[in-house]
Order: sequence, then C-alpha cells, then structure tokens
Amino acid sequence: MVKIEGFNWDHSNTGINWEKHRIANTDAEEVFFNYPRFVYPGKSESSGGKKRFYLFGKTNTGRRLFVVFTVRGNLLRVISARDMSKKERRRYDERIKKNPEIQKRR
Repeated sequence: MVKIEGFNWDHSNTGINWEKHRIANTDAEEVFFNYPRFVYPGKSESSGGKKRFYLFGKTNTGRRLFVVFTVRGNLLRVISARDMSKKERRRYDERIKKNPEIQKRR
C-alpha cells in the first residue's frame, strides 16, 4: 500500500470542477479526510494509463460528492468532482445505515 502524501492538481484542469459543478479543489480534497467515505475501483483508466477510483464522501459542510481520482506515486490526482446524483445519495445513505461501525464514526 502506498502512503499518500498529498494532492497533485493538473494546472490545465484546475478550474473545470468549479466551472462545471461549483466545487472548489479544497472541497474535493475534504472528502478524502471525512467519514463516511467509500472508494471503488473505476471502470476505466486515465489518459496516462493510471487506474481510476471513485470516491463517495462528504465535505466539512456535509455536501455529498462523487470524486474520480488516480494515484500518482504518493499523490492523489483528482480528475473530476461533482455532487452525488439522487441515486448515488440513496445508495450512500443505505450503505451507512447497514453498517453499525460507520454509525459509530459519524
């Protein structure tokens, strides 16, 4: 397992999450540190051939986000971030309710 040391932001992609979804880079970063969060392997690779992952989590203010990211060395690179869809929010909430250990961490 790689020890993650921080984030690597693509400078040409920095403002796109804000322009499309009104999500700041700091908001996207927060979901990696807050509970509950769920990470799943992605269905495709990034343009650089790196494995993608999907993260479902929430910001410090409780905004529930869906984040696509890759791991580059010891850094996380966020590819995109958006609000969870209605279906994703429902699944996220159901998963929390089904797991008593998650309830304790909240």
